[in-house]
Amino acid sequence: MSSSLTRTEWAARAQTHADRADALTAAHRARQQRGEKHPVEDFLFTYYSYKPAQLRRWHPGAGVTLQDAGERAEWRWYSPGVEPGGYAPDAEAFRGEKPQLASLVERMLRLTAARPGQFGCFGLHEWAMVYRTDEHRHAVPLRLGGAGTDAVVEAAELRCTHFDAFRFFTDDAVPRNRVPLTRESQPDLEQPGCLHAGMDVYKWAVKLGPLVPGELLLDAFELASDIRRLDMEAAPYDLSAWGIVPVRIETTEGKAEYVRRQRVFAERGNLLREALLTAWLGRDQRPSDGRDEPSSAGRAQRSSARRD
Repeated sequence: MSSSLTRTEWAARAQTHADRADALTAAHRARQQRGEKHPVEDFLFTYYSYKPAQLRRWHPGAGVTLQDAGERAEWRWYSPGVEPGGYAPDAEAFRGEKPQLASLVERMLRLTAARPGQFGCFGLHEWAMVYRTDEHRHAVPLRLGGAGTDAVVEAAELRCTHFDAFRFFTDDAVPRNRVPLTRESQPDLEQPGCLHAGMDVYKWAVKLGPLVPGELLLDAFELASDIRRLDMEAAPYDLSAWGIVPVRIETTEGKAEYVRRQRVFAERGNLLREALLTAWLGRDQRPSDGRDEPSSAGRAQRSSARRD
């Protein structure tokens, strides 16, 4: 159902949003000015390549008319609202211009949320990225050294379900993963227990642009930031110089802590997926393209991935 905000109302929300975004990005922007890098916190700005300015720009969400908003007449995916001088984010304009992207985002959000979470990976994707190699993505030492890190990988079963983590596995680690992953199978295998799938909720929110209320965008950013912290706490790196206390997933206690926090993130991620779909498509969230079922190949791979 469409709604309308007076200029006073939406200007206040936009300012509150900008203030919150500035607070969330303050440390990163300060490091940029000093020419410093942070191996944990900079990830959301380097891997995803979204700038703090993008977080700062507030939108009301699809179908919400901003009264007296002539300055937004030329903004992408905005259309005239019901009142003269009013403009609203237009979901149909987005889908008309970006049909493949719209279909992908909808499928990724809907299908991921519909699956049961898997909680047996223990964050070993980061370990698989340094398995049997001296070249590391981060210029910091390994907590257990090379041999100790390799031993943890070899004593476990790699259960990664996220292609964008899997594609960074070393050549020796790739065949150790329970299921081979491809970009094509990603919509069929993504599941809410995966930390990287949770971080990607932020990516999908950004790609939807003005169709997503600014408050939801920042909620997704905060989730991604919290997940990234655990992702690197459980990684094989020694990040003590940055105050990172490791979650030692090579131990029984560490595995238990990882799973406990992983389950909380899965719940938060699914709440946000539902909220994004509702803000974009409305309360009646029937699939718009009929592609709400995985392929037979995807079902087979997913079944294999879920067997213990």
